Amino acid sequence: MIEDFLAHGLPEVDAAVRKAAAAEITPRFRRLAEDEVDVKSGPHDLVTAADRLAEEHLTASLTALLPGSVVVGEEAVHHDPGVYAALRQDAPVWIVDPVDGTRQFVEGRTGFCTLVALAHRGELLASWTYAPVLEEMATAVRGGGAFVNGERIAAGSPEPGAVLRVAAADPVYTSDQDKRNLARLDVPGVSAVPCGSAGLAYLDVARGRTDALAFTWPSAWDHAAGLLLVTEAGGSHSTVAGEPFRVDRDNALPFAVGRDAATTARIRALLRGEA
Repeated sequence: MIEDFLAHGLPEVDAAVRKAAAAEITPRFRRLAEDEVDVKSGPHDLVTAADRLAEEHLTASLTALLPGSVVVGEEAVHHDPGVYAALRQDAPVWIVDPVDGTRQFVEGRTGFCTLVALAHRGELLASWTYAPVLEEMATAVRGGGAFVNGERIAAGSPEPGAVLRVAAADPVYTSDQDKRNLARLDVPGVSAVPCGSAGLAYLDVARGRTDALAFTWPSAWDHAAGLLLVTEAGGSHSTVAGEPFRVDRDNALPFAVGRDAATTARIRALLRGEA
């Protein structure tokens, strides 16, 4: 059933993602009412009516497209952490971040997107990264390459000797230990900047605009779509334990993503505290 869906049903997912954004997200961009913005775990962890309604919209449409599938969405997990366990079970799973970059969305900046990935038994099969204001849809299918608006993209490799451009977890969101780990990137030959939208940061690596990423948190909805996109563009990823990041297990953190294996290995070594 999944194989048949991957062969024939992907355009319907593209349409569903666009429809959810058009219905629930873009009409609220720069038009959010005060009562449409709430705080979750802290002042920098925001949720809006657009997040909640877009996830509800996608939950209904995606499960209808693939009967028997379930959704692991950021807002659903916030209300019931047990939802996350579906990633380790047998049903196909849609991994959804309705508004990735909510802070940017609330502030009226364009650096946000909707992330959707399809996984089965921990394997990422397809992904969609949709930035509606930027009018970009990035897609990937396992073994089928990575695309933006229908054009194939490739991560390539950094120029030899060039300073590595690294997007790292924003210090606002990190623990003291995470800050110490990320401080290890402050070495000659590396230029690290805070990451806003994880999904758009992955897209920049897949296009070769950023050389690497360093993440300190495991949330599947932030990473699933981008991990497949980067992999299909020729990039790689690795936890500090030297294993690929997987959505169906507890991963060693932090982890690195790079345009190529050598770049990933370099960032992983720095995060380990190795010269």
